Formats: sequence, structure tokens, C-alpha cells
Amino acid sequence: MRRRSMLMAAAATPLLLSIPLTTLARPAVADDDWRDARRDRTVPVRIRWPDGDAPCALIVHSHGLGGSREGGDVWGEAWRQAGFAVLHVQHTGSDTPVLRSGMAALRQAASAAQLQARVADMQFALDELARRTQARDSAWSRVRLEAIGASGHSFGAVTVQALAGQRFPVAAVGDTEPRFKAFVAFSPSPGQGIAVARGFAAVTRPFLGLTGTHDSDPLGRGLTGERRTSVFDGLPRGQRALLWLDGADHMSFAGNAEPRLRARAGVLKREPEAAEREPQHHRLVAAISTLWWRAHLLDDAQAGAALRAPAGLGSGDRWQQD
Repeated sequence: MRRRSMLMAAAATPLLLSIPLTTLARPAVADDDWRDARRDRTVPVRIRWPDGDAPCALIVHSHGLGGSREGGDVWGEAWRQAGFAVLHVQHTGSDTPVLRSGMAALRQAASAAQLQARVADMQFALDELARRTQARDSAWSRVRLEAIGASGHSFGAVTVQALAGQRFPVAAVGDTEPRFKAFVAFSPSPGQGIAVARGFAAVTRPFLGLTGTHDSDPLGRGLTGERRTSVFDGLPRGQRALLWLDGADHMSFAGNAEPRLRARAGVLKREPEAAEREPQHHRLVAAISTLWWRAHLLDDAQAGAALRAPAGLGSGDRWQQD
């Protein structure tokens, strides 16, 4: 019996050696720390790979203020299972350590300088992706560089807005990134100091915003769900969309799986209704955002047709697209 096992192992060895090491070693989800030498800055990332080895589109996700590369895992996993690679980018200086330092530190971290750093992190990620896709026998060669989208929640949504072409009162903040083909902004912000229509006039690529009834502002600046919908109004017609979820709050759109936040006080205060309805909201957002990516990154006509009247909307939900 032992001799037979040894013979079987010997026979299998040539087959194992013929499989690329990247295929054997690549987990579905992996963390890494990328180094931007130009800025002397470390950019932590989490990559989610879809099953198989076929070429795939990729979504780069930016977390909210006080978040990390672990955030947005509900969205990331849904998109991964739909066949997309997903890269979660963590932004040092506006990530989790700030959340533990109190409200004053949070407000200071939500600055123009930090927004500039976030935009640069996302652009560096694209540069690093391009470098890695050219590496021989690299898993990264699967990524289709012409089919990359950007998504973000809260401060991450503002990051996405800047990359999409939003204008800001501080001219140096905005830095349109043409390598992104489409955008998804969870809890978008209309900004301050500049008219919304003027601020978003240059956003000409497909842009989906998501907000809802209780989507308030953790920093206390007076943002509401209704105010967040003005981003849709400011976008040029033709490639814009808005999903309004009845009963959803700010953290409904963070896309965090476990543990679900249920704080009744403080910066992460939840509305009881939103916490209870979160699984339903997560399923709907995952489905509609996946259709959005399929339509605008993969040019999937069937997904585009489904977006004309998305399934699963509740009586108080709203979908706008033109």
C-alpha cells in the first residue's frame, strides 16, 4: 500500500510542476502593503480575485473616514462572485486610527490635504496595477486595464467624485483620472463653496450615487439623504443614476458584513430601522451595483436593460437614470 502511494505521488509531481505557481498560491482574498516610493508612503490593499483564470474587469474601492481595507467587504465579495476583481485601498491618515482619536481628529482628517492624498493613493494603485499586469507569469495579468471602475463610501465617495472630475473651491484638490471607466459613490456629497451644477459639470462618465432616508452626516455638517441626492441633479444628463433606499442610514452604504454596527449614540449612531433592514438593503445594493458594473465596464447590454427597471425595489425606494 505504501509503495502504491509513493508511485501515485511520483506520477502527480510532473503535473504539479506544470501548474503556474501563481495559480497554486493565489487565495481568493489577500492583503498586501504597496510602497509608493515617490511619496514615501505605504498603501495597504486587499485584493479579491474571482474564480478561474480568465481576464477580468477590476473595481478599486475607497473606504470612508475612519475605515480600512477591510471595509466594503459585502460589496467586494458580491462583485468578486460576479466575476470582477476588487482592490480595496486603505488611506493612511484618514483610516481606522483616526476613528479612535475622537471627533476633533476625525474632522481634521476630513481635510483637503487628506483628500489629495486619497486621490493620489488611487492613482498610485492604477500605476502599480499597470506595472504588475506586465510582470511575467503574474496573476495580475488577468486584469483588463481598459475595464476599471472606482467606488467609495462617504469620504471614499468624495474621493471617487474627485477622480470623476468634480470641481472644488480649492483647485488643487480635484484631479480627474481618465483610466477609470465608471463610478459608484455610496453616500455622495455635493460639497461646499461651489454650486452643484458647476461642481459636477465635468463628470461625463457613468456615475451612480446611492443614498437614503437616514443618510446623515457623522461629522455634523448637516448633510442629509435629500441633500446627497443633489449630486444626481448636478451631473450632466446621459450617464447618471441614483438609488434611494427607504430606511437606509449612512452605515447601510458602508457595506460592512460583521460585526454589524448598532451603536445608539456617538459618531457611528445607527437608526434602529436601518440596522434591522440592513440585510435587505445589502442584497439590493449588491445586485444593482453589479448590474451597473456589468453594463458600464463590460458593455453588457442585458445588464443595461435590467437597469431600466431594477428588480427588488421596495415601495419607498427610488431609482432614477438618464
